[in-house]
Amino acid sequence: MAFSELAVKQIERAAAAFLEARRPPAGIRHQVDLQVRINEQSVEIVELRPHHSDLSKAVESPTAKAEYVNETQRWRVYWMPSDLEWHSYEPQPEVKSVDAFFALVNADENACFFG
Repeated sequence: MAFSELAVKQIERAAAAFLEARRPPAGIRHQVDLQVRINEQSVEIVELRPHHSDLSKAVESPTAKAEYVNETQRWRVYWMPSDLEWHSYEPQPEVKSVDAFFALVNADENACFFG
């Protein structure tokens, strides 16, 4: 089930605030940048870098993901280590809101999301 229009607007507002705080300066965004994607029932943060042999192409590295669970009305938090598989973020596997998800990722207290 996809997010409602109201939920999408709330996610977009939270994502914009996160990107404002976390995105690299405009002058280096051609080298590294962040993007937030809204999917069916999840929100994903992706790091973008130019491909080493073709600078016109971007290499995407998923960084963090939150998946909304209707039954509990909570967000499950995931991170992607070097094995390139999503893993539950064990220090805090769930949060109550999308704002809490972005705050958790921005703080990155365990250096799991941005190293």
